[in-house]
Amino acid sequence: MTRSGDTAGIRLPERRNQHNALPDVVTDLVSSRAFLQAYAEKAAADAGRLHGIWTEGELVGAVLFRRMDVEQGIAEAGCWLEPSAVGKGLVTRAVRLIIDWAVEDRGIHRVEWVVSAANGPSIAVARRLGMTKDGVLRESYPYRGKRHDEEIWSVLAPEWRTGKQAS
Repeated sequence: MTRSGDTAGIRLPERRNQHNALPDVVTDLVSSRAFLQAYAEKAAADAGRLHGIWTEGELVGAVLFRRMDVEQGIAEAGCWLEPSAVGKGLVTRAVRLIIDWAVEDRGIHRVEWVVSAANGPSIAVARRLGMTKDGVLRESYPYRGKRHDEEIWSVLAPEWRTGKQAS
């Protein structure tokens, strides 16, 4: 679903929730273009990526590398998903693909997943991906007038490869 009429094919996240600030940032055509331009620049600099999640010809979400430092071998993965697509394993499958690309093709050693400590579904994705909970950043994320705890999850390249062989 697009908001504010036709936005030249740019879809805006439908979900407004307590865990993802993207719908507060991407609110119209101008902010959508700015967001996409920022990721185009990250991709050109090999510092991030953005990939859509599509079902039945509809864009229902995205997975991304919010940051990626190839020289240091570290990347932070993230996602958003429309409510209509929740519970179908789409995020887990899509993140698995981008982690595999980052580890095998780009030489990334550590992929991180930063999540609100209250976001059970996103924590479940980290677990399904074989990530390890590194710790909690207490009240580290101010959002909508409240400070939230964040959990840091990660998987290292050797763990990722071992997990792939086991599945």
